[in-house]
Amino acid sequence: MDGGVGLSVGAVARRLGVAPSTLRTWGRRYGIGPSRHSAGGHRRYDTTDVARLQLMNQLILDGTPPEEAARKALAAAPEDLPAQPPPQQPEPRPAWGSGGQRLAVTESTPATRALARAAMGMDAVTMQRLIDEALRRDGVVQAWQELFAPVLIGIGERHAETGAIVEIEHLLSGTLLSALAREVATAGPPITARPVVLACAAEEQHSLPVYALAASLAAERIAVRVLGARMPYEALAAAIRHLGPAAVFVWSQTPDTGDPAPLAGLPGGRPRVRLLAGGPGWADDRLPERVHRVGTLPEAIAEVHAAYGHA
Repeated sequence: MDGGVGLSVGAVARRLGVAPSTLRTWGRRYGIGPSRHSAGGHRRYDTTDVARLQLMNQLILDGTPPEEAARKALAAAPEDLPAQPPPQQPEPRPAWGSGGQRLAVTESTPATRALARAAMGMDAVTMQRLIDEALRRDGVVQAWQELFAPVLIGIGERHAETGAIVEIEHLLSGTLLSALAREVATAGPPITARPVVLACAAEEQHSLPVYALAASLAAERIAVRVLGARMPYEALAAAIRHLGPAAVFVWSQTPDTGDPAPLAGLPGGRPRVRLLAGGPGWADDRLPERVHRVGTLPEAIAEVHAAYGHA
């Protein structure tokens, strides 16, 4: 594999479609990591390592809690591991847009192209229609992963390159947030007594992923309480003491808001509260031991199920 030196964490992350920080967390927390080293001493994943991670990732996507998924992947015999796909080659990213504005979207499908065109044209009516259709057709999780997130990432990357299209990002994010909040508000009555509390870290303003998780859980009739952006930790602690939640999810988008130290001071609760940290802002190597790191929407949902004791 790759000249006999194995794959880096970044290369494996691209193959599996997860964040490199997620792979590092899996290795640290569950012992499922690279088994080889390069000549320079860097850790590398061999074919079997990648296959075990591929199996773990698929189990998580199917609803298995990460700890159980890792245990099954590590215990699997080599002949029972999934076959390795050929190395992925980078493909040109088609650009979509209107009025002279173009947007590159990695996951090019008719749906992402349509939403990208509407976003770049600031066509709020069409954006709303496409978002509502995707939610009805695919559900929150699939719509988020296959449509909303790819277009948002494309807009974010374009902004990082040019410093432009902030207005487009704000319009699309606001339209999405309204749609996801409506999904939460119109969901059926919850079947869980203890809710899940969802909030952004103090001073974190990017709340859209919080609403995506809330809408996903509400669709399963899990009680949620969305506290939104820029939640002071003192207020979050008060909410935990008042509500006695089964789980608490805290989102950090940037390192400026991802100081993990305040998480250690949040109440543990009786019965115990499962504390989840999501988003790329957290310093993974400094998260308190009791915090469960989640890297994807399906992984966050699986951790919530684990908080309720669901297999």
